[in-house]
Amino acid sequence: MADKKFILNADDFGMSEAFNTAILEGYQAGLLKSTSLVANGQAYEEAVNNVIPACPDLGVGVHLNFIEGKSLVKDLNTLTDSDGNFNNSYGQMIIKAYNKKNDEFLKQLETEFRAQIEKIKNSGVNITHIDSHVHTHAIPPIFELVCKLAKEYGIKQIRTQFERPYLIPDVMIHLNLAYPINLIKIALLDSFTLINKPVAKKYGLNTNDYLLGVGYTSMMNSLTVAYGLMSLQNKKDIIAEALIHPCRYEDGTIDNHFTEFQITKNSKLLGKIERMDYEITNYKYLYSADSPEVVPPEAEPSVEV
Repeated sequence: MADKKFILNADDFGMSEAFNTAILEGYQAGLLKSTSLVANGQAYEEAVNNVIPACPDLGVGVHLNFIEGKSLVKDLNTLTDSDGNFNNSYGQMIIKAYNKKNDEFLKQLETEFRAQIEKIKNSGVNITHIDSHVHTHAIPPIFELVCKLAKEYGIKQIRTQFERPYLIPDVMIHLNLAYPINLIKIALLDSFTLINKPVAKKYGLNTNDYLLGVGYTSMMNSLTVAYGLMSLQNKKDIIAEALIHPCRYEDGTIDNHFTEFQITKNSKLLGKIERMDYEITNYKYLYSADSPEVVPPEAEPSVEV
């Protein structure tokens, strides 16, 4: 069995029907085996009632969301405006999380986190892992809170965000103004991960070793996944997770989310990953001998990798 594990995870499951459709079709194609569900997503009910039952081997995690949309719990004045909409930026969350003179922020976060976890758990979902929208749970004081709750609710896996910067052979993508900003994000999240890894261990939680998807946020495609895994070729006994935000639109819209959806349909990429000796899996089967075989999709169009 391969000593390198690869998990392709679709974040934002339940955010919209376009996300749900992409995740269903990506799962059916064979490469996408893991996703993270948003409890306050507009298409949550469809995700739970229609998509999950059609994907028996799909690993489903909690995608904590406290930066976009409405809270599940009312009157959380440190998290939301008067209409219940989350209204903190990432920077504001860092400041509030580290403000030891005012612990109300973390108390309200715990209340909202419990509501989101319990909503998903009470929908009959076997939760396999936990992460968050826009990596907000990576902020160390928030990370420890999430670890505490993960242990309490029996969730064994939590995402960390250590990414080794790497380059793909596409000059134009690196001229995108988002790329240098993403490098700053890597530096911040890598520093958080150095703090967070021992905390996860303290709570007895498993975590991935590497993450792909920060450096090329909003620019993920089959090349970024392939070259990211190639950059880890000399590593042994690792879990590498790539996060994507795939959408398949009914009206045929083509954008970065649709490009990420195409990753899930790329049989050439799937073959390349296997030739690099990665075992394609998810957090549902990671520690089980019953992991189902990944079968390449038949006659699917794909881009070169």
